[in-house]
Amino acid sequence: MTRRTTLAPAVLLGATALLLTGCASDTAASGTADRETATGSASATADSGAGNRSDTGPRITLTYDGGLLVLDQDLRVVGDEPVDGFTRVNPAGDDRHVLVTVPEGFRVLDTAAGTTGEPTLTDLTFPADTGGHAVVHGDRTALFADGSGDVTSFDHADLAASVADGELPDVDTTESEAAHHGVAIELEDGTLLTTIGTEESRSGVRALDADGTETARSEVCPDVHGEGAVSGDVAVFGCTDGALVYQDGTFTKIDAPTTYGRTGNLFTTDTSSIAVGDYNDDPDSEGYLLDQVALVDAARDEYRVADLPDGVGFTFRGLARGLDDEALVLGSDGALHRFDEETGKPLGTIDVIDAWEGPAEWQDAHPALKVVDGTAYVTDPAERTVHAVDLASGEVVASSDRLPGIPNEIAVS
Repeated sequence: MTRRTTLAPAVLLGATALLLTGCASDTAASGTADRETATGSASATADSGAGNRSDTGPRITLTYDGGLLVLDQDLRVVGDEPVDGFTRVNPAGDDRHVLVTVPEGFRVLDTAAGTTGEPTLTDLTFPADTGGHAVVHGDRTALFADGSGDVTSFDHADLAASVADGELPDVDTTESEAAHHGVAIELEDGTLLTTIGTEESRSGVRALDADGTETARSEVCPDVHGEGAVSGDVAVFGCTDGALVYQDGTFTKIDAPTTYGRTGNLFTTDTSSIAVGDYNDDPDSEGYLLDQVALVDAARDEYRVADLPDGVGFTFRGLARGLDDEALVLGSDGALHRFDEETGKPLGTIDVIDAWEGPAEWQDAHPALKVVDGTAYVTDPAERTVHAVDLASGEVVASSDRLPGIPNEIAVS
């Protein structure tokens, strides 16, 4: 039996030096962004709005080599926190806070979204040995530590009040059988799904009840990576030969259309039974640009593939879901491509930025896409800008000024 332990909140100090082992590689790499020597660019923007800013909309967090930027709903810089090197950011789940991966774990950034306050990179850190994926589902957030295999989960509704008091919320901790680059997701009934693997390989997923007792497992998902929950609280994981589905206490495998068919990232909604993911049917492929999208229907046990136009690719940072759950892809031609989630039929494009080339390393800054409440946020590292696209009208409704650094990772809260 694996013990799931509840810990009381504690005040934990985070370091200012940031270093992260990445999702697709065991070697961290610094980005190429250069922070402007005239530091007044971002800080002056933030200061000038401190006394009279009235927006209470979303906040956009961007990483660059040397810092974290927080933008308001009008894409104005309202915060600039210096940090070192490449780092990753994930929403904490409460529509306000963002988790920044640091050597000690997941450090809490208060974006002040929904208020007129100033963003703050707090000293509160969820401990993790080589923090990796952070997964939000329902009322819970699950954090995976690649260096130990431990999972830390918490109720994100408690986060804001706890942070205001200078502490972290209560957490549950769960040990893995071995340390590995993994992921965990907690379902609404309290079932914790966590990957199975070692430092050398990954094979599948196991299910644990609220007491930490294993209730089911499957090891037919080689190199398991990517996760999400579709409608009905059904979990889907990506494999190199298809997808693994967990429903009603049982695992089911859905084979890919080809013998080798890797899905490494999945994007789901609670109103659709279909998980959208990246797809690669060439085990010898080079580079990070892909040109096929996986459409995994957990309700029908079907696995379809949609093709981007000839010559157009995308990376793991360029997938999202649209207003009607359609697949949304940020192509290397600079356009947003929409696909019907059930048939894979193209539904049109929206031009946003200039064409771009795939990165030499996955950590390198390249265009990224996030969608929140019908707005698609697209980064443009070449121009050091970010754009907001109204998906209903198909128009770019806002663009930032030139940013203090080249935008890399993005999170919206």
